Amino acid sequence: MLLRRALPLALALACGPALAQTSQKPIQIIVPFAPGASADGAARIVANELGPRLNRQLVVENKAGAGGTLGLQQLAKSAPDGDTLGVGATGALLLNPNLPSNPGPDLLRELAPVAKLIDVAIVLVANPATGPKTIREMIERSKATPGGLAYGSTGTNTSQHLSVELLRQATGANLVHVPYRGSAPAVVDLLAGQIPLASVDLTSAYPHIQAGRLIALGLADSKRFPVTPEIPTIAEGGVPGFGRASGFIGLFAPAGTPAPVVKKLSREVAAILATPGAQTTARALTSATAYENDEAFARFLTAESTKWKQALSSLNLSN
Repeated sequence: MLLRRALPLALALACGPALAQTSQKPIQIIVPFAPGASADGAARIVANELGPRLNRQLVVENKAGAGGTLGLQQLAKSAPDGDTLGVGATGALLLNPNLPSNPGPDLLRELAPVAKLIDVAIVLVANPATGPKTIREMIERSKATPGGLAYGSTGTNTSQHLSVELLRQATGANLVHVPYRGSAPAVVDLLAGQIPLASVDLTSAYPHIQAGRLIALGLADSKRFPVTPEIPTIAEGGVPGFGRASGFIGLFAPAGTPAPVVKKLSREVAAILATPGAQTTARALTSATAYENDEAFARFLTAESTKWKQALSSLNLSN
């Protein structure tokens, strides 16, 4: 996207010296997943409007790997000046640091929350030709299949992966994890029949569900998602009490970014998400805008981290 690079003096003064000193430098938004899924879509909702609002060039870069951790680690090492931002999801931020064995980096300490962007559901989907048709069938078939039933996810220790591990623990299902570098590549292999099941974000799967190319077995959420009320939860499919809050995508800056810069960015995001265009784009992603400012988002992350730590304490993860 080619945009004017000069930052008006009034904006520079409002945001403080950090932005004023880097007025000619493009803003970078790191997406730690492959293109085509909810994280990428959420980043572009912000990017399409934030650049013009700040009168800055803005670049979105996809840096997939390690379930969304690698891109965020790069963000954490960036200069805390507001010129490098990134989007993050549940796995890298709340799950990896709370793994009972071999915990990952505590990115919540290394990043500054800017704003919560969207909520997105996690759905367990099956290939209609090779996979089960219901949650009950999946459980029974997995137990009867030598070696278990394979399922793909967006990567090791992502919320998509660990939601199924919690399901496996709750039901005794024999499910074998196959990690991918995001929802989009997992869906590609699922459609091709390379795997019978996948746990992915609803954004990547829903067009194929609508077209009949995939079967939605159930949402990992605690309740039906308002954008797709026709899709039942896994709890409704035969596992009472199963489910957690919807997944989320949020915007972050490196820790140490000046508070005035963070708050300015957060206010701009609030204005962007309130526009009809952003609302329409979010619905097209099969997600829902869910803005929280930097302080409210930080409180949300702390509370959810505690919940996930308790849930993960009993899991014995080997892959």
